Amino acid sequence: MSRTSSTPALSGDLLAWYRAHRRDLPWRRTTDPYRIWLSEVILQQTRVDQGLAYWERFVAKWPTVQDLAAASEAEVLKMWQGLGYYSRARNLLAGARQVVNEHGGRFPDTHAGLLKLKGVGDYTAAAIASICFGRPDAVLDGNVFRVLARVYGIETPIDSTEGRKRFRALAQQLIDPEQPGDHNQAMMELGATVCTPRNYTCLLCPLQPQCVAFATGAIDALPVKAGKVKVRERHFNYLHIRKGNGLYMRHRTGKDIWQGLWEPPMVETDGPVDAAGLRKALSSASIAGRWTITRHSGPVKHVLSHQVIQAVFWEVVPPDAWKAPAQWKAVTGARLRKLAVPRLVERWMEELP
Repeated sequence: MSRTSSTPALSGDLLAWYRAHRRDLPWRRTTDPYRIWLSEVILQQTRVDQGLAYWERFVAKWPTVQDLAAASEAEVLKMWQGLGYYSRARNLLAGARQVVNEHGGRFPDTHAGLLKLKGVGDYTAAAIASICFGRPDAVLDGNVFRVLARVYGIETPIDSTEGRKRFRALAQQLIDPEQPGDHNQAMMELGATVCTPRNYTCLLCPLQPQCVAFATGAIDALPVKAGKVKVRERHFNYLHIRKGNGLYMRHRTGKDIWQGLWEPPMVETDGPVDAAGLRKALSSASIAGRWTITRHSGPVKHVLSHQVIQAVFWEVVPPDAWKAPAQWKAVTGARLRKLAVPRLVERWMEELP
């Protein structure tokens, strides 16, 4: 089903379209690797319309990589709150400190050097290397996979070893060595705004005359994926425990989701529970006693990439002579608002009286 297109013609048509139709985004007005890197990290799992505000807030608070490197993890997580995938924020801070401590505040200017920074993968390294340093390194993200699969009619699954090798070789073959940064951004822009997963606008596409998927009616069938990721459902029972004007909160540690964020004390169960089930779960969690359950809200469904959280917030009163575990902290209003919390918890806190 696949066919080849003229590389110079494809790149020329693509670049001409990009210069005429690209969105005016602030990170496209600079070649500062810090600001490009920041945009790439924020936009990895975030829409541009949402990520733009975060990028502007980060740049306003930490205008240089040195400023970011001097920040605390708590500050960065709070600024990141609502974007999800919090490991990106922790890696962002670690990467900034690497640039400052290991490279004198200057980003490595090669793909290989950039890959050594914490959290920087092949895609981000190629983007920075091409946009900031003119390196002919092709990017491959979901947008680029989709454009290439449709234009060339490639049915090899993009999540297979063979597929990754094939698409990488093709992307590298197509890149304009004289304008690698613009070429990469044009490919991503086309996938983000025209050659979208659904509601694509083929008649506006500069590559439509040579697109195999358009010619054969296979647009919806491409790109091909070999398998789907299994989604795990989890049940979180949050304990709303008041202490004076404050609430008990705990700091999430370990390797689970939301590492480094704060949340109310929580008991996870295998499935949904009623009040009796919650008391049994509390006993199993070694925080037993005659807990008074006054009311609850939820379940609230919160969808992550590979998990679905069903959360219930239980307003409870502890047993007499109860002593909070050492890792639970009573936090009052002013400090409560400064804590970095998951978006799920933030929405619940917004409804508190």
